[in-house]
Amino acid sequence: MNILYIHQYFNTYADGGSSRSYYLAKALVENGHRVEVISSHNQKKYKKSEIEGITVHYLPVYYDNRLGFSGRVYAFLKFVLKSYLLAIKMKQVDICYATSTPLTVGIIACLLKRFRHIPFYFEVRDLWPQAPIEMGVIKNKYLIKALFALENYIYTQADKIVALSPGIAQAVVTKVKDMAKVHMVPNMADCDFFEFDEESIWYGSPEKRTGKFTIAYFGAVGQVNYLESYLEVARFFQEKNLTNVEFLMIGKGSQWQYLQNKARQQGVTAMQFVPHTSKYELREILKRVDAVYISFAQLPVLETNSPNKFFDSLAAGKLCIVNTTGWIQTCIEQAGCGFYAAPDNPGQVYRKLLPYMASKQKLAKAKTAARLLAEKQFSREKLSWYFSSLFSPVAGRQANLQEPVVVGEETN
Repeated sequence: MNILYIHQYFNTYADGGSSRSYYLAKALVENGHRVEVISSHNQKKYKKSEIEGITVHYLPVYYDNRLGFSGRVYAFLKFVLKSYLLAIKMKQVDICYATSTPLTVGIIACLLKRFRHIPFYFEVRDLWPQAPIEMGVIKNKYLIKALFALENYIYTQADKIVALSPGIAQAVVTKVKDMAKVHMVPNMADCDFFEFDEESIWYGSPEKRTGKFTIAYFGAVGQVNYLESYLEVARFFQEKNLTNVEFLMIGKGSQWQYLQNKARQQGVTAMQFVPHTSKYELREILKRVDAVYISFAQLPVLETNSPNKFFDSLAAGKLCIVNTTGWIQTCIEQAGCGFYAAPDNPGQVYRKLLPYMASKQKLAKAKTAARLLAEKQFSREKLSWYFSSLFSPVAGRQANLQEPVVVGEETN
């Protein structure tokens, strides 16, 4: 089967960031499909690359999450136009797989279905436009109405919909009224890539050992991530004179410089800021990390998130600290690999973390539980197989009866 995979932000290990589309495209290739990806990059010219059997078309569409609202909209629409003009030149396309965000990627798939009769699957990574509305980014009532209409149209036109969390799947089902159309495939844990030796289980591997308990945040550093809470935790620990604890913030985004300035102003020296890295470099850093901090703004829509950093943390076998409620909180608490602490209460992080800092056995048990959760529920191998089966009519029907069971599905 010839599959056109559309993702505006396709990343490999060398790029860093979310590797989901790389995982899924590679799984399709390994199952005998021909895959062409349309993506973008911040270069001035079009580039075509062959990556492990995947043909990737990089369109020159500049994007940075520091762009304002109008700049982002311009980038989204420019990608829609350039992608469609490229796609209509492709002679053999059996099916299109379009992944958000942004939601506008779905427009390309709808146009291809309308004018070239190409069926498409749509992947919902975030509930958009609900997320930017709750964030206060989109306020115009007419624009909100138009975006919800676009969302409903894309969902209606899609032949199948892939949701990244139980909450997202439930929200989509309420709109399409067809449970059989919706498949839940969360982000995945690359257990082979994050295979560490036993020396890494306590205060990092020997060559990286600092003698300090290390906590890290890695990923996007934007308004939606609410990393002021993480900075407050570091400040609280520093004020308690816990010099044996260090904090890392690894990433990039619109709040990157703001948080560095705030740390400097408050005299927070326990926090180290590490620029965005490749996944290979991140893996080396995680070898000496004991716990990860997963942070989001306190909005209902963000409780449905399926953050890539969470699954990487599980695969790496790390104690997980979350500051938002929802299915991720339920996952780690039921598995015994972490805990929830309110974002406005750094003292709660302190109290809940102390037992893990005091006991090598307790920390090791949590790390082992994280890894087991990755292997049993979210392994790349298992979820890639299920995803690939959706592209076979017979296997797809069978797989729908064996939907991946995820710990702590939404109940509210």
